[in-house]
Amino acid sequence: MAEKSVLLLYAHPSPHRSEINQPMFEAACRVNGVTAIDLYGEYPRLNIDIDREQQRLVDHDVVIFQFPLYWYSTPSILKEWQDLVLEYNFAYGSEGTALHGKRFLCALTAGAGEEAYHTDGYNHFPLNELLRPLEQTANLTGMEWLPPFVLFGARTAADDGRLDVHRSQWQSLLEQLTSGSLEPGNLGEFCTLNQYLEGAQSTGGEAL
Repeated sequence: MAEKSVLLLYAHPSPHRSEINQPMFEAACRVNGVTAIDLYGEYPRLNIDIDREQQRLVDHDVVIFQFPLYWYSTPSILKEWQDLVLEYNFAYGSEGTALHGKRFLCALTAGAGEEAYHTDGYNHFPLNELLRPLEQTANLTGMEWLPPFVLFGARTAADDGRLDVHRSQWQSLLEQLTSGSLEPGNLGEFCTLNQYLEGAQSTGGEAL
């Protein structure tokens, strides 16, 4: 299995208040093969360096958007990043093949519990439906869309004692992505990568 380089683009407008995303970002910084970028830290005025960001994309095999779910979407800097960096004839168009064959996924936290993200739940839509614009971005740019890595009920995760499991799964996911051992053919039946990782743990680490 060939090793893969991972580009993690982290977007949290208030990292000093983050109980989950900031520790996840810091953990990712310590994983070999992961380039972890704090977008708000790097571009506090949203003056994104397009050439630098495009080169980062070219240089990596896997792209991760890490963010708290804000109003059923990403924090604003990730939308600005997409608008500026994913240019015609770079990311899409007749000559826009720079991202073809790369993998793309979202690592996100959602304040409400998983039961809220159903057609009969509080938010009326499953999470995968809310993420369709990002999935279609992957399709248009020739990237392989992977299921998201999600912590539902993030507001109460610390009190409920769920953070250690989530951090352990996050570490495992990053290691599998960088080692190239995460096989896409095994992921189609899973709504989230958490489900895949839980299944792998229950079978002694073998991919399902």
